[in-house]
Amino acid sequence: MVRLRGRSGDRSSRRPSGSRARERWDEDRPRRTGTAGRPERAAALRRVLGRRSVAGQVFVLNIAIVLLLVVAAAVSLLLQVRRDSTADARNRSLAVASSFANSPGLREALDAPDPSSVLQPRAEAVRKATDVDFVVVLDPRGIRYTHPKPDRIGKRFVGDIGPARAGRTVTEEVDGTIGRLVQAIVPVRAPDGRVVGMVSAGITTENVGGAAERQLPLVLIAAGVGLVLATAGTALVSRRLLRQTHGLGPHEMTRMYEHHDAVLHAVREGVLIVGGEGRLLLANDEARRLLDLPEDAEGRHVRELGLPEDIAALLDSGRAATDEVHLVRERLLAVNQRSTGARGGPPGSVATLRDSTELRALSGRADTARERLDMLYDAGVGIGTSLDVTRTAEELTRLTTPRFADYTTVDLYDSVLEGGRPESVTPLRRTARDGVHRDAPLYPVGRQIRFVDVSPQGESLRTGRAVLEPRLDLAPGWHEQDAERAARVVEYGVHSLITVPLRAGSLILGVVSFWRSRKPEPFDTDDLALAEELVARAAVSIDNARRYTREHSMAVALQRSLLPRSLPEQNALDIAYRYLPAQAGVGGDWFDVLPLSGARVALVVGDVVGHGLHAAATMGRLRTAVHNFSALDLPPDELLGLLDELVARIDQQENGDPTGSPVTGATCLYAVYDPVAGTCEVARAGHPPPVVVGPDGVVDFPEVPAGVPLGVGGLPFESAGLRLAAGSRLVLYTDGLLEDREHDIDVGLTRVRRALEESGDSPEETCRAVLEAQLPERPTDDIALLVARTRVLGADRVAEWGVPSDPAAVAEVRSRVTRRLTAWGLDELVFTTELILSELVTNAIWYGGESVHVRVVRDTSLICEVFDSSSTSPHLRYAAMTDEGGRGLFLVAQLSERWGTRYTPAGKVIWAEQPLP
Repeated sequence: MVRLRGRSGDRSSRRPSGSRARERWDEDRPRRTGTAGRPERAAALRRVLGRRSVAGQVFVLNIAIVLLLVVAAAVSLLLQVRRDSTADARNRSLAVASSFANSPGLREALDAPDPSSVLQPRAEAVRKATDVDFVVVLDPRGIRYTHPKPDRIGKRFVGDIGPARAGRTVTEEVDGTIGRLVQAIVPVRAPDGRVVGMVSAGITTENVGGAAERQLPLVLIAAGVGLVLATAGTALVSRRLLRQTHGLGPHEMTRMYEHHDAVLHAVREGVLIVGGEGRLLLANDEARRLLDLPEDAEGRHVRELGLPEDIAALLDSGRAATDEVHLVRERLLAVNQRSTGARGGPPGSVATLRDSTELRALSGRADTARERLDMLYDAGVGIGTSLDVTRTAEELTRLTTPRFADYTTVDLYDSVLEGGRPESVTPLRRTARDGVHRDAPLYPVGRQIRFVDVSPQGESLRTGRAVLEPRLDLAPGWHEQDAERAARVVEYGVHSLITVPLRAGSLILGVVSFWRSRKPEPFDTDDLALAEELVARAAVSIDNARRYTREHSMAVALQRSLLPRSLPEQNALDIAYRYLPAQAGVGGDWFDVLPLSGARVALVVGDVVGHGLHAAATMGRLRTAVHNFSALDLPPDELLGLLDELVARIDQQENGDPTGSPVTGATCLYAVYDPVAGTCEVARAGHPPPVVVGPDGVVDFPEVPAGVPLGVGGLPFESAGLRLAAGSRLVLYTDGLLEDREHDIDVGLTRVRRALEESGDSPEETCRAVLEAQLPERPTDDIALLVARTRVLGADRVAEWGVPSDPAAVAEVRSRVTRRLTAWGLDELVFTTELILSELVTNAIWYGGESVHVRVVRDTSLICEVFDSSSTSPHLRYAAMTDEGGRGLFLVAQLSERWGTRYTPAGKVIWAEQPLP
């Protein structure tokens, strides 16, 4: 290694320094100048420039330049001051003349018998007050009325008064009676526009130049201070330059550079000098060859030169290094590096490079082993990140391409993709493929393939062992699979193949093929062992994903069977829904639409926290319970109370059973919409609140008491009444629509509001808009969305009457019902409806209290409702042959399709429904 000496090295053998350098200059001056008889002018110039010192030459030249600049600045300043003074004199003269010409009484004084006696005192007063040299008043012929020297009064004015006679103002420089001056002439006009006189004011050039002369000392002082400061600064710069150049002259510096450059580029070791900021300052020829540096490498940062990361980091860090070995473009380089600032030098480092190619083979084997270990480690953490068969296969192809093979394909049995056991009689499907080029003539993804037994893949599937084909062009079994495609593959450049079966215990799930094209060497036995290890690890993950897919499919099937397959027929709401199970596992979200008595409809949305078969089964139990409780026509808060008790009992039973799991985190929202009244009663148990979109598109989150989740117990539920106009949209959903791993529920609610504001009016458009705005790429929780647009039954479909507490009023009820049914075109139902209402109204009058109310609704069926203030519910019974009564409800039950009782805060309602003809 060649050591380059810096500032701290021995310089005596290479160049003189300090006074010794100057002595050598004096000694060999005749030799350097070429002759001892150089003219005296050249000798004097050398003495002025400080002999041969670069610092001295720079000092003299800088002083000369600064002196020229100072002189130029002073002259320019004086000229500017004189110019400004002249302009100020013109402006002042014009202002004084104009003011005096327009002063009051001037025209009267001009018409006086003796204008001079009147105007001379005034002109002199103005002259003294305005600091001008004269103010002269003239008649139209140019004869003076006033003058600072009275003997000049009555004489002709000196100057050009022609423009003033014509009515124009004049400013000029002339030689007047009092010397060279700047004057302004302003006409004096009579009311009729005639020029009756003129006023002239002026300042002599002597006074104008006096201002510039008064400022001359200040200018000279400033120029002198600037010259002194510039000289001091130049001296400091020259002193620093003298230290840095060590008193060398141009010739010594040139010779030193030539010697340095010759030595630097002649050595057989690479030399790099890197600055303190990591920029390459110098590189010799050998360093450029070893590192393959670009032409413009010097001046660029070492990390921008395309060097390997390890050596770029070493050069950028500047740390000391001794014989560190680095692989750079197939060369093993021994690198030594030392700092240049260790002994007071400039910041940076010097590195030397030596080619150590003899270590290449050993280092290559070590790197290969390390790369294979890294690949096996990456396979352990990078394959099987999800429980998805296809994604796991794709992870295997991405890991091995191009690190191990140029192309990797995975073929699985169709039953494996669906979660079942592999069936060898069925074809395989190309599940994943990756490679350095997309146009390789291999089977595409999704293609069904049936491998022949003599092909490498067929042999691996048949025997369960890996197969190595070093040369595909000499593998007849592989050509038997598809001769035409095989020829195209070989022509494309693929020349070597390894096939490994995907074994999971005794099951063979498929086969993995590794293809090589770019690397000329074929696969060997070491590559075969690595391929078997990689595929073995992937097989475990694919089998786990297969088992999970099977369980997930079963859970999805169970969940789908427990959800409503179709919506019931009803006219109160126009409904659309979406149900999306989570990709990571089946959850317990559900929804329901339940027709109730009186044309009312119940909407239910619930969620059982958790995933899997247990959550789906629990959801089915809760949905069945809601169905049963809704048949009782209970208010929403009472229904949630019963559901809460049921969940608590289920939890107690499951806690006593070691094999069971308690129901935790179940939520529910129950809403009942009445199309006759246009109202909706809502209660919720720990569930997200509903959203109401008005007919005008305004989105509102109504206040509904939250309640505790089901099964917690201890607190009653509360319901809220909402009034919904016709065309309003009621949006119910589960928390999977709002929450994800990146945002909280508030962000989700904001997005839902924005989506609803921009959605269409129909429920289908609303569902589509909300899901497009909220649906994550891979949902981690189930999503249930229910959108219902309200309808209101008008007065033409509802008839109501109050009934007096008198049995005789029953006849009037029958008459009214008959007329209304006839108007509706339901004559076929007149007889049965009269009989039903007769029995129900009679019972209400006798047993229901004083307030009786009848309502008939024409919906999907004919609904008869009798309201009374009693809370006693009637019971259907069979009357004996000897009983005089007890057959009314039996007749109602026989004549109607359905009948029942529901309770209200004011009493109860007995209703009966008949199908429309």
